[in-house]
Amino acid sequence: MAKIKRSKRYQAAAKLVDPNKSYSIQDAVKVLATLPKPKFDETVGLSVKLGIDPKQSDQLLRGSFSLPKGLGRSKKVVVFAQGDKAQEAKDAGADEVGSDELIKKVEGGWLDFDVAICHPALMGKVGKLGRVLGPQGKMPSPKSGTVTDAIGLAVKEFKAGKVEFRNDDGGNLHVPMGKRSFAPEALAENITAFLEHLRGLKPSSSKGAFLMKVVVSSTMSPGIRLIVGEA
Repeated sequence: MAKIKRSKRYQAAAKLVDPNKSYSIQDAVKVLATLPKPKFDETVGLSVKLGIDPKQSDQLLRGSFSLPKGLGRSKKVVVFAQGDKAQEAKDAGADEVGSDELIKKVEGGWLDFDVAICHPALMGKVGKLGRVLGPQGKMPSPKSGTVTDAIGLAVKEFKAGKVEFRNDDGGNLHVPMGKRSFAPEALAENITAFLEHLRGLKPSSSKGAFLMKVVVSSTMSPGIRLIVGEA
């Protein structure tokens, strides 16, 4: 296997992270703050290896969570709704709102948005977009809070920093936690709150450690392993 060529910035950052050590959340975000920075504001993300069997439907994990310190950017939100609910979405700040015409636009391959929210009355029509939105992780779902009658509230929450998450085929989660420009304390608060929420979602059929490995990193940094007290 060919060796991955890393940038000088990455190599310099890697010297500041002990790959054999697990850090507390507070120490990890402090280390992250000392790493060499690129010219853009990196996204800080959390990667979690879950103690689940992703082949078992009762162990799949999907949901949403409002980060206490937000994401540091406003998400682009589209809404499938009609009538009063469409107006409610517009008043709440949705970037695009529609029904049949919006469905047709997305069906044609338009995916320039972060979150899709749908009123339950339109799910019969929006359901056919699963083949387009499913692979992108953008398909509206009651579990993630994106199929709801409370359209205005959902739009405001997602634009303010509510994140969606779902495990991949390997039983892993990859979730943004904010921006590199955040104060370390703000990142620590987001990470701590999310992991506490995640612990409460452990499927009853999942045995043993649930949070098997948790790593925090920025867009172009090496991963920093966290102490989670389970594995």
